[in-house]
Amino acid sequence: MTDRIEAAAAELRPLLQNFILWARENAPGSDANLVGSVALWHRLIASDDVGRWKQADLRTVLLDRMPQVVEDPDAAADGMVPAVRAYLTFLSESNHLTKGSASLDDLLVELDRLEDDFVDAMEDLVVEQDEYEDEDEEESEGLGDFEPFADELSDLPTIRLRPDAELAAATRKTTLITKARDLAVWVGSERRVGETSLLSDAEIGEALTALGLAAPEPGDKSLADSVPALWNIWNLAIDLDFLQPEGEDTVSADADTADWPFEEDDDALDAWMAGLHSIDYGDPELEDEEATIALSGLTRALLIRVLLATGSKPLAELRTELAEAAAEYDDLGADAWAAAAERYGDPLNPVLEWLTGYGMVEVEHDQVRLTSLGMEGLVHLVDDADIELDARPAIDAMTALDLLSFSAELPEEEADAEFAAWMELRAPAQAAKELLEAAAEDDADALIRVQAASMVGSLGEEAVPAWKDALDEPSLRPYAATHLAQLGVDDAPSPTQADTHWLILDMLTISAGLGRPEFVSSLDDIGDLVNLLDVIWKVPHPHLEELLEAIGKAHPDKQVGKAAKRALFKARSNHN
Repeated sequence: MTDRIEAAAAELRPLLQNFILWARENAPGSDANLVGSVALWHRLIASDDVGRWKQADLRTVLLDRMPQVVEDPDAAADGMVPAVRAYLTFLSESNHLTKGSASLDDLLVELDRLEDDFVDAMEDLVVEQDEYEDEDEEESEGLGDFEPFADELSDLPTIRLRPDAELAAATRKTTLITKARDLAVWVGSERRVGETSLLSDAEIGEALTALGLAAPEPGDKSLADSVPALWNIWNLAIDLDFLQPEGEDTVSADADTADWPFEEDDDALDAWMAGLHSIDYGDPELEDEEATIALSGLTRALLIRVLLATGSKPLAELRTELAEAAAEYDDLGADAWAAAAERYGDPLNPVLEWLTGYGMVEVEHDQVRLTSLGMEGLVHLVDDADIELDARPAIDAMTALDLLSFSAELPEEEADAEFAAWMELRAPAQAAKELLEAAAEDDADALIRVQAASMVGSLGEEAVPAWKDALDEPSLRPYAATHLAQLGVDDAPSPTQADTHWLILDMLTISAGLGRPEFVSSLDDIGDLVNLLDVIWKVPHPHLEELLEAIGKAHPDKQVGKAAKRALFKARSNHN
């Protein structure tokens, strides 16, 4: 059966590649990844022609087979039928729906008729899986899953990330993105892609030359099946949007592709991040598909172990740990590891080759080290897995806004330490200027504003020039006037009643975000709330109306509630 699966998968690969390109433009809401298993099992059990679809085939594949083989029934329930609908439409529009097939209309009608039954079958599987997981104390994890390391990751010391300019400079040196660009440039404009192979043998030879890759020795397999490195770079070019669909069965290089490395830091970083999940292309590819699956996730498994070693780990230790992990996670893991060792010399060779090519690791003196770019990417991958990790900008790369944002979420002692370290790199007057400018960027962010005022207030007279400049910023004027008065600055304006009211509204904004009990408690601390509400509606605070509405709903005193509603009416009338 394995040989049949491999043969069918090879036959389908070009067609599915074309569908993925087509779907980006014509069915962006469908999950093209869900189509592969449907197309594969259609070819294996329903038809000897990948393009011949009959109405009965849909029932055979979707209702009889998919419940036995689907890996994620929840995702299948949500997206498989729409994906199949898009795939059938693609086959019809691209003339791949061959003679003997039902019409597209008939196929779609049958698909609609089966949809409820299919969704019910998938939902039944979800229930069964949940029950099984409840009974199974040890949930089976994949080799590349991060979840088993969640506790260790949360216990890591603070990870310091480099500034975007430095990271962008590193992305421009990544050899794999350069190869993806070169391949896309070679593809050019409106290149036809074939039905049995994306490229002809002659084109494959040209592409290998363009990439500087050696042609494989002649063997039993077709040339297309003998150049996985080429297809990995092809897929990376698609991930990076360097290659785009251009009509039916054609692909073109994106207009901006030749401009790589991009000049703007944001553009360079965005491109690199778009290809981040290509790390999975580093996993070993073996002759046996099941062995390949047994080692899937090996690249991620290496990365997470290097991270847990605080960014550097001996290659020999990684090799030992990962060999044991592969054997533990899959019954075929040990045999797959041996097969990879026979093919590559070291099962980690393809992993490290891809990661170094993507700029994520360096290997020196048999030590694997995460680069700054690799650390940035891995932090994003861990975050994608919904695992907590303490990652912050490096102190020398931390902007004032970074400092304010992080400090607002840290315990006081830790926030003070961050502030002290940040202050060591700049004079107090400059620090005050940077902090107040950062606080002025968003007048709706009261917490950042209060945080900045507190930090700048601790700088004493050195901050006077920055406070004076802040008088011209409406959201900061109340703080500036108050602190200048406290410092006894002669020519400074005295705080007004409106300034005091603004400060009150800022504090209420913060307490409202803490929950109803804290909000009501802060209202009680004010004192004569009814009289305050009679005048505070005049303050042009960004959160005024929502605060007045919240007071009316939350405060237990009916008089306060009525006063809040009157104030809200006046505020809205005033704004109109």
